[in-house]
Amino acid sequence: MHRIYTMKFSSVYPLYVQKAERKNRTRDEVDQVICWLTGFDAAGLQKQIDQESTFEAFFAQAPALNPNRSLIKGVVCGVRVEDIEDPLMQKVRYLDKLVDELAKGKALEKILR
Repeated sequence: MHRIYTMKFSSVYPLYVQKAERKNRTRDEVDQVICWLTGFDAAGLQKQIDQESTFEAFFAQAPALNPNRSLIKGVVCGVRVEDIEDPLMQKVRYLDKLVDELAKGKALEKILR
């Protein structure tokens, strides 16, 4: 099992927000892309943060992964997200890619395919 699966989502979430805010994006926009990917609503997302869910639990409890997530393409950490074979790792990297796109100034409408 990869180390990231046991990491707490709540410990990485502030880093996603900081990355976006450094590029003049907002926490609400970060929440929006996370909710788009996972199907959580704002309360559900906050509950995951408060419970300090691991990434494994976070994605296992996601109400409805977006069917358009397979349209997320590109490279994260030197690996093409569409080529990742491990389903959980792919979900984590999809999330990373969405936050990267947000931080790079991509329009929200284009991020939420």
